[in-house]
Amino acid sequence: MPIRWVLIRDPAGQFDPQALLCTDQTVSAPQIVEWFVLRWQLEVTFHEARAHLGVETQRQWSALAIQRTTPALLGLFALVTLVAHELLQGQALPDRQAAWSTTPLPTFVDTRALVRRELWAVPVFPLSAHSPDLIDIPRSRWDRMTNALAYVA
Repeated sequence: MPIRWVLIRDPAGQFDPQALLCTDQTVSAPQIVEWFVLRWQLEVTFHEARAHLGVETQRQWSALAIQRTTPALLGLFALVTLVAHELLQGQALPDRQAAWSTTPLPTFVDTRALVRRELWAVPVFPLSAHSPDLIDIPRSRWDRMTNALAYVA
């Protein structure tokens, strides 16, 4: 089958050349590049969903179970993203920087941690009886602890 291909080269030399292929001979080179750029956002979404929600790594025994689980996990990804968007209301998402890994923008892990912290702040059992086994934790310690736990798993 004949293909149309476009070779992309980085003038700064930071990235390797890459060939984009298309089976439609009538499509222009700029259109092929535009489709690639649009597709990139989708690829990042699938990568994050695989890495942090287990999409495509389910351990079910039947194809039907996998067909039910994958849309639910992608729905969870969308729900977390929408909740974070609503919580931030146009503000920048605070991201946690580690000395060994610097990312220029917040990731889905930062988004998930934001939503977890918000959900944990809601009292689940506000009418629980007082127990002598409970102790008060200073707010600063509680915030550090929930911040750390929000990034786990």
